[in-house]
Amino acid sequence: MRILHTMLRVGDLEKSIAFYTSVLGMKLLRRNDYPGGKFTLAFVGFQDETEGAVLELTYNWGVDRYDLGNAYGHIAIEVEDAYRACEQVRQCGGKIISEAGPMKHGTTILAFIEDPDGYKIEFIQRKNRSTSTT
Repeated sequence: MRILHTMLRVGDLEKSIAFYTSVLGMKLLRRNDYPGGKFTLAFVGFQDETEGAVLELTYNWGVDRYDLGNAYGHIAIEVEDAYRACEQVRQCGGKIISEAGPMKHGTTILAFIEDPDGYKIEFIQRKNRSTSTT
């Protein structure tokens, strides 16, 4: 068994695809409209679906906003340098929720950003990186 994808409902598919591809550097792997069901699915990821888990962005036609609820946590992405990743997101107009730095009660360097729909994304700095901000 393996995880295939995580599905997120999005209010503006084009804006979400742009965020995940242009800001985070994922690739648009496939996109399909389902007129009978009035929805569109777009799959994005860092690698092909046969090689790892991806995100399924689901746009239900005519729905531009969702209540995220309080059960959802976040998507975690490993990055080489969390400080640099935050700066790149900032330069692309993305929203930083928590700047890069050591986690409370630990040494892992992490940061949190938010996608256009308000979903939280955690950057976790690869362990072999130093904790300096240079």
